[in-house]
Amino acid sequence: MATNYLYDFPNATSGIDTIGAQILTSVPGFIPLLLLFVFFVVFLGGIMRQKARIGTADYPMWSTVASMATFFVALLLSVSTGFIDLTTLVITVVVLIFSGVWFFLDQKQSEI
Repeated sequence: MATNYLYDFPNATSGIDTIGAQILTSVPGFIPLLLLFVFFVVFLGGIMRQKARIGTADYPMWSTVASMATFFVALLLSVSTGFIDLTTLVITVVVLIFSGVWFFLDQKQSEI
């Protein structure tokens, strides 16, 4: 009795880009979850380090920094076709714009 394997190994003759695109076709939610992971690592890591240093955290600033880091990762993924779709890139830009607006409209008591 022969066992049929359901997984086809990626073809590595044309470079790492095609391997990544083949993997992303089999796991379509990987890129949005990767971008969400980058956002929360930068956002929560920055907040925790700032709270440890000075006792308070500037949430709008860290939201903007995390959005910019996520946007740069999304731009790097958009260089090659098949890695990121337009909807995910647009959502990343919208989150960056909203966090930037939140940052510029935020006023602290010490900044008035």
